[in-house]
Amino acid sequence: MLEEIKQTAEFIRARTGDFRPEVGIILGTGLGGFGDRIEANYTLDYHEIPDFPVSTVEGHKGRMIFGRVKGRRVVAMQGRFHYYEGYTMQQVTFPVRVMQQLGIGYLFVSNASGGINTSFRVGDLMVITDHINLMPNPLIGPNLSELGPRFPDMHNCYDRELIARATEIAEEEGIKLQYGVYVGGTGPTFETQAEYRYFKAIGGDAAGMSTVPEVIVARHMSIPVFGVSVITNCGLSDEAGDHEDVQRQGRKAGVRMELLFKRMIKSL
Repeated sequence: MLEEIKQTAEFIRARTGDFRPEVGIILGTGLGGFGDRIEANYTLDYHEIPDFPVSTVEGHKGRMIFGRVKGRRVVAMQGRFHYYEGYTMQQVTFPVRVMQQLGIGYLFVSNASGGINTSFRVGDLMVITDHINLMPNPLIGPNLSELGPRFPDMHNCYDRELIARATEIAEEEGIKLQYGVYVGGTGPTFETQAEYRYFKAIGGDAAGMSTVPEVIVARHMSIPVFGVSVITNCGLSDEAGDHEDVQRQGRKAGVRMELLFKRMIKSL
């Protein structure tokens, strides 16, 4: 695996003129529009990149964008990979490993999620303060000791300094933020109401089918992480889950998330 990671990173460096990104960004369902507004220097479709999976989910364009946000060098993933697509956890998190080899010092993650906290409303931005992992752990198997320890600590896995900075910026820009714990499940079914009640009982505020594996791998490599969930539906309501509506709500709230991300990246 380590050799594949290094070979893929070397391929990307050859295609991007040794462009060295400072920040990695993963854009979730309905949030890919941010990627279209990055000042792009290079764009690579996933199918061009050796050992990369291919994104199969509607609303995920499936490409890496190398460019600038507020003068800072970034690499953005328009679309991610999910365990429910049939990929292994190592494949799901492979791009994060590659981005680390390319030089990122921070990882910004986003997703569309179902609200559990009854004070949340559709369209809210929830800053992720912690997570509960209900998926197979991506670090199961031989440890890549060159990248991180066998037993990485998950305290402060969502960086407190970045959360504090986001709070300051949101106050300046008049952006309302919620804060909470993200529950990561396998999907692809939307959760039952009984499952949402269970998630609430164990301390969850929002639930989704991504993000947690990427964050675990990033923290294994000591990369500071900032994460935001866009609340696209309220899980404890009687409304049925609908992927098109998730994308629609994600696009609407994505404007505020983009402003927050841009200002945070500029301030790093």
